[in-house]
Amino acid sequence: MTYQHFLFDLDDTLLDFRAAERRSFDQMIESFGAHVTGPAMFFDYQRENTRLWNDFERALITKEALKIERFRRTFAPHGLDIDPAEASVRYLECLAETVVLVDGAATLCGALSAVGEIGIITNGIEHVQTRRIEKSGLNRWIRFVATSEACGFAKPDGRFFQYAVEKFSRVSKPQTIIVGDRLDADVLGANRFGIDSCWFNPHRLASDGAAIATFEAATLAEIHRMLVPA
Repeated sequence: MTYQHFLFDLDDTLLDFRAAERRSFDQMIESFGAHVTGPAMFFDYQRENTRLWNDFERALITKEALKIERFRRTFAPHGLDIDPAEASVRYLECLAETVVLVDGAATLCGALSAVGEIGIITNGIEHVQTRRIEKSGLNRWIRFVATSEACGFAKPDGRFFQYAVEKFSRVSKPQTIIVGDRLDADVLGANRFGIDSCWFNPHRLASDGAAIATFEAATLAEIHRMLVPA
């Protein structure tokens, strides 16, 4: 199959979100003059953040509430007297300016843009994701960025995928593929919407069988070989 429409997840697919997240969290804490030793607080933040994003994807919480609640839940057990709303503002400011590319991202996007169109689909916060893409330099190859914030629905909801593909110059499901690191959002969404998918799985995790990827790859170089015509 020759694909011409490439949908990419952003975080932990093209951009190393884990690295950017840790740097931004540390910078935010330091901006309040607080000093935290050890990984415990960041671990707690990641746990609460993951729980809340899962709730958001099930429409159980709004994104605005999520942005603040994750810090409230993180700070309280540690007795940290920091306003979670202000922490959210400062964290997002840091995150928007912190960009770490996944190895091979620029090469892959450049090659795919020569054979088709690339769109980014993300459940992330719109102004943050837009700024990070600009700073990454990947925007020169990207036709559009579709966010759940603008759409009103989040991955894996099929309405979000429909919203995204309509931003291509033309729509052809058989020629469309999504590349993403999450089975429960990217691959499951592709299954429900009726398009192919590539599970980017650098940590070689086991599939739970709930979502079935068309392809699986551990590096972007592998995806390059699969998707770019020889």
